[in-house]
Amino acid sequence: MTEDRAPAVTAQQLLTMMSAVRKTGVLRAGVDLKVFDALADGPADAETVATACTADPRGTRILLNALAAIGLLEADQDLYTLAPGAERILVSTHPEYYGDAVRLAASDYEWDAIKHLGDAVRQGGTVMNTNAETPSYTFWEDFAELGTLNTQPVADLVADELLPWSDASDDRVKVLDVACGHGFYGYTLARKDPRAHIWSLDWPNVLAVTEANAQRLGVSHQAHFIPGDMFEAPLEGPYDIVIVANVLHHFSTERATQLLRRMADVVRPGGKLVAIAISTGDGRPADDPIPHLFSALMLAWTSEGQVHPLSAYEDMVTAAGFARPKLHTVPHNPLRVLLADRI
Repeated sequence: MTEDRAPAVTAQQLLTMMSAVRKTGVLRAGVDLKVFDALADGPADAETVATACTADPRGTRILLNALAAIGLLEADQDLYTLAPGAERILVSTHPEYYGDAVRLAASDYEWDAIKHLGDAVRQGGTVMNTNAETPSYTFWEDFAELGTLNTQPVADLVADELLPWSDASDDRVKVLDVACGHGFYGYTLARKDPRAHIWSLDWPNVLAVTEANAQRLGVSHQAHFIPGDMFEAPLEGPYDIVIVANVLHHFSTERATQLLRRMADVVRPGGKLVAIAISTGDGRPADDPIPHLFSALMLAWTSEGQVHPLSAYEDMVTAAGFARPKLHTVPHNPLRVLLADRI
């Protein structure tokens, strides 16, 4: 093998890929049944775990052995214990619990889309009647409730970048958060700057969760809500800041630019755009697989969506009426933050 060639594809490699769905199913069952919670206090046998999980003993034993087979548990005779690290990210009472991510990344929503990927490739977009662009799609309620581990570090970065700029204003800082979902980007800024008032725009079913998040975070007195379609809902304004997060990859470059132009119309001159998206890089796909796999999901889940190169997002921003954006990143995080001034 030379340096510029990938290793040869093997049957074992394909078998590992094909069996991934089984590993995902085993993990999801373990999280759904709270198996890891049942083992949080120490070793237990299958019958004890079955009782704690209100499950069948034989079925529980099979699941426990499968969880041990993929390294999430350790098995010793008839006793099972948590594998090192599992007590931190798989026990639901721990602050670093990661099991909620299973409801998103291993959800039926994504599987129902990706299993039709071949048909989406033939058609050039989703073949699903109910998909990520459908009003009242309930996946977005789960997304709003849970967020991801990538969200808060990016929200902190955005707030820290905006605070010195917003400090120059003595008045209320008006922020429009488009397709807000959980609302964490705007609400993180609101928690750090009491002058910030956030107008959250999303489908009505999602905003019910967003509003609950505002109350939980203690910023409900700074929160306002705009129900409806981001391309059609009345936006009012003008705003000092507009946040467009995790949505540009749902559209073609033309449609995404149209959305950004609509945002530019409601941002005051000198105001700020915050665009947050996953982007592909200039290297080989194998060197950075996450955005390319996510792009395949967008193909199966939307009519025209895909993950765009960073240069394409920059061109969208400038074509919409903003200055050339500045790029900000968080280490080990696939999200890219583009900050741009309204010309």
